[in-house]
Amino acid sequence: MIEMNEFVKQRIDKLNALKEIGVDAYGGRFSKVEDIECLTRDFKEGDLAQTAGRITALREHGKSTFLDLRDASARIQVYVKADTVGAETYNNIFKRLDIGDILGAKGKIFKTRTGEITINAEEITLLAKGLRPLPEKWHGLKDVEIRYRQRYVDLIVNEDVRNVFKLRSKIISKIRAILNEKGFLEVETPMMQSMAGGAAGQPFKTHHKALDTDLYLRLAPELYLKRLLVGGFDKVYELNRNFRNEGVSIKHNPEFTMLEAYEAYSDCEGMMRLTEEIFTGVAKAVLGTLNIKFGQHDIDLTTPWPRWSFADEIKKMYDINPDDPAKDWIKKLNKKGVAFKGKDITRSQIVNIISEMLEPKVKTKPVFVVDLFAELCPLAKKKKANPLLTDRFELFIGGMEIANAYSELNDPIEQRKRFEEQLVGQEGVKKIDEDFVRALEYGMPPAGGLGIGIDRFLMLFANQPSIRDVILFPQLKLEGHGK
Repeated sequence: MIEMNEFVKQRIDKLNALKEIGVDAYGGRFSKVEDIECLTRDFKEGDLAQTAGRITALREHGKSTFLDLRDASARIQVYVKADTVGAETYNNIFKRLDIGDILGAKGKIFKTRTGEITINAEEITLLAKGLRPLPEKWHGLKDVEIRYRQRYVDLIVNEDVRNVFKLRSKIISKIRAILNEKGFLEVETPMMQSMAGGAAGQPFKTHHKALDTDLYLRLAPELYLKRLLVGGFDKVYELNRNFRNEGVSIKHNPEFTMLEAYEAYSDCEGMMRLTEEIFTGVAKAVLGTLNIKFGQHDIDLTTPWPRWSFADEIKKMYDINPDDPAKDWIKKLNKKGVAFKGKDITRSQIVNIISEMLEPKVKTKPVFVVDLFAELCPLAKKKKANPLLTDRFELFIGGMEIANAYSELNDPIEQRKRFEEQLVGQEGVKKIDEDFVRALEYGMPPAGGLGIGIDRFLMLFANQPSIRDVILFPQLKLEGHGK
């Protein structure tokens, strides 16, 4: 049922009046020959124009009206005169149109005395009658919750929002182009998996009736992409949708987009170079500059980017060494005012807590955080000079973690050992991905792997404060269940 108010009732009355004279408000056929942007760009006085879009403004002048027609590309003015379209059409059809209706217009194009490119309509066709009025022009759609929940209205009335999602498309296309030019093969891997692996996180669980088996929405495609390295593909990538059954914040959405890329015979250093090339290549192509603004930070993307040692920083701040036992870590952290809940906290949990507390202080340049503890990296190679650290980096830009990469572990015996260590302290069913270990036993070449959070990439390049501002339909509570 449509929520009835005075404005909706007026529109329904107009709809019924149109039906009475035989006008199908949703059945009109109209061939849109050109986008509005093309019409305005290639303007030639007297050319015949035939286009369609949404009415965004109406300015009546007796027996004629100027209206603004907008499509996905641009806006154009349309002049509708009773003498031109016919008095019957003008009075019975056109006068019953409202802002928000979808209209087709055909006529010769000209410039007004003020220089406005305009279609002198000879024919008009109603293509869809809007029954709900759009938000008032000058105030727009301001309620953030409504903007996210009714994104379709947000896109109609907020040009800046449309531009963010146009930018998103351009950025993803450029990322693809960069990787394709480097010889990477784009692939697709399962989104429903029999085991929740490839990343830490709480999965979404479902049940496949025909197979009578539980499946999980993927946390990450990593283990499948590395199987492809075993199979003989040297360079693969996937722009993938991942799912985490966890909290929602300005940086987290339970459904999100990642780029994961893997290159045989490369390593962590190679992934640093690839990361720099992706970010700078996109910035030059899409923004036309290597200097961007994110929140309060002016960020220079010029390479090479500095490195920041996690191990050195926690040694300096807390006197913690990677080979200290967990009980010593807790004592040292307690002295610095860091409290822990529970008695049986593991080293991995402590490292995770420390990781959340620390971030690079440099905000004007991207920073590679290196020398991460092995507890956090069950799929990464260890540093030969210090096996307690891994050959891995996390990329921070403007204080936000945005990418992660490492030299991939390809030793099947060591991988099984790491998986077994990872299971210690876990609750519920404990499983090792035996098929992945078996794949490694056939031999995987040394490789580098890279993951980039595309949604955060967009936050950065579009200077948006929340991940919800760069996802078309972010996850929200059901209406009536609070924010």
